Amino acid sequence: MVCSVTIHEKPKLNNPVLIEGLPGIGFVANIAALHLIHELEAKLFAEIVCASFQDLAIVTETGGTRSPINELHYYKRNDGGRDLIIWYGNTQALTTFGQYELCGRLLDIAQEVGCRHLITIGGFKKEEVKVTPEIYCAASDTETLKEALNLGAKIMGGEIFGVAGLLIGLGKLRGFSGFSLLVETLGTYPDANAARYALSALSRYLNLSLDLSRLDLATEKTQKILESFGLVRAVGEEKKKEEQQFRWFI
Repeated sequence: MVCSVTIHEKPKLNNPVLIEGLPGIGFVANIAALHLIHELEAKLFAEIVCASFQDLAIVTETGGTRSPINELHYYKRNDGGRDLIIWYGNTQALTTFGQYELCGRLLDIAQEVGCRHLITIGGFKKEEVKVTPEIYCAASDTETLKEALNLGAKIMGGEIFGVAGLLIGLGKLRGFSGFSLLVETLGTYPDANAARYALSALSRYLNLSLDLSRLDLATEKTQKILESFGLVRAVGEEKKKEEQQFRWFI
């Protein structure tokens, strides 16, 4: 097994947009994706397990187990807008090969349900963050970049590690358009404020009406999941990069 995909349903979607929400710096994407799933009552339609995920299982309070997994949820709109695919999970792949394989499988699934547009979310680590954090962007092409800039984002310089960057690059090679939205964060804890600004930008772009008052609930749930996998501790020790057990991404 490299990546094993279980398809529960193959939804018929209207020009869907894929929104990525895997753990990374500040867990901005993770919080945002979980909130979207809860608020929109998005439906699970696929699960992905990869050999490059962590080699462990967490025992729950009831004696069951929770394993590293990625999920795809869909949301069908009734207002004529574009449907959504939300990519959520409690881990990224931990190897370079695994990241490429994971993104490739996700793009396969996205193509099968008619998706041609991608949005990745992430945190942009800063030593100091303003009360109103800046949002940075990168895109697959000039026209798509303009769309991101119209949301108030600034062009990012440098590199975007992990799925948030890789998915846009690989997607472009396969005819997908897309952009990354990266919100400033200290990156040392699950950052609900950064996720709020990411969701606000997404809401404007997709013409969604989202209630952000319960965002703290998604943050608390994210914190508990991450603590169970030991991920919050690892990010908190980011300055000791040589001692880290895992590689972390945007």
